[in-house]
Amino acid sequence: MSFSFSLTSSSSHPLAPYGWDDEWAVTFVPHAEQGLLPGRVVRVDRGQCDVVTPNGVIRADTAFVVPRDPMRIVCTGDWVAVDPDGDPQFVRTLLPRRTAFVRSTSSQRSEGQVLATNIDHIVICVPLSVELDLGRLERFLALAMSSTTGAALLGDGTPPAGHGAQEAHPLVLLTKADLVPDVTTLSHLVEDIERIAPGVQVLPVSSATGEGVDVFGAIVGGGTSVLLGTSGAGKSTLANALLGEEVMHVHETREVDGKGRHTTTTRNLLVLPGGGVLIDTPGLRGVGLWDAETGVGQVFSEIEELARQCRFHDCAHESEPACAVLGAIEGGTLPARRLDSYRKLLRENHRIAAKTDARLRTETLREWKRRGAEGRAAMAMKRGRTR
Repeated sequence: MSFSFSLTSSSSHPLAPYGWDDEWAVTFVPHAEQGLLPGRVVRVDRGQCDVVTPNGVIRADTAFVVPRDPMRIVCTGDWVAVDPDGDPQFVRTLLPRRTAFVRSTSSQRSEGQVLATNIDHIVICVPLSVELDLGRLERFLALAMSSTTGAALLGDGTPPAGHGAQEAHPLVLLTKADLVPDVTTLSHLVEDIERIAPGVQVLPVSSATGEGVDVFGAIVGGGTSVLLGTSGAGKSTLANALLGEEVMHVHETREVDGKGRHTTTTRNLLVLPGGGVLIDTPGLRGVGLWDAETGVGQVFSEIEELARQCRFHDCAHESEPACAVLGAIEGGTLPARRLDSYRKLLRENHRIAAKTDARLRTETLREWKRRGAEGRAAMAMKRGRTR
């Protein structure tokens, strides 16, 4: 199958169901002039990835794209350029990302891990089979609200050419809603979530009964959405409900704690029959913050608004006089838990940022030393030749 590159036929482009549009076409022009082919990464596994191109799905190696930079490792959802005549196939170029969901790794290296890219909706799945963990949800929301165009996207702070600021919109799904048959109780749970998720839609859904699935399908029917949550949150079951068939394998959750095994082991990009693209992800055990100060401020916007009313601009909200935040806690309008969670997430984000800066300084110093050694060696060789 041959392919003729065109800027004016994005709607009929073979990759249109995967999210190809006019802006991606404009961004890809320089690569098309080099004879490269556009594609979207639908799965990554051990240094290789499946890329859907106008000529079909190919298996490509990702080592060509700065493999030592964790922020530029090829990820599910990426748009890339590949050589149609390459043997073996390599991802030649990673196109600038519009958005990315990034968390810090669990290692001691202070690195970010990109979980999904070029996403329009970040769907946080919260199962009603277990007690609500508001602190974990606040953490997810802070990361989701930080998933905008910026330094986290390509690691160099360069915004995508031809694009304005992009933003991925969070959505909270209360999955397994059939386990809470009492309408009043379910309504109260939704209100509890709405109080800690300002401006975020909260939707109860049940893959078993179909409740809310049609509404959810309409929301994700345009653009790219990523499903995030712990194991056993019902992500793969929900994906199957939207797809209309069992594409993603599902295990039962344990009755003891409501947790499930990691049924999904890789991040998979799926085209929905009703339109839109869905990225299903493995269950997340840890969700470390990464460059999320803006998101923390948005999640706890009521605290930051109160802080502006404190007598002292540097108020720590501990024992200072005329502290509006402490006044709200004493008056019962602000739960003390919210302030504790706000402090915890800010401390964690600052700690990660400090470690990251230290790591970058160390790597820069190491690079300077390496270049200095190479320069001295070259000079020594030159002197040796002139004697």
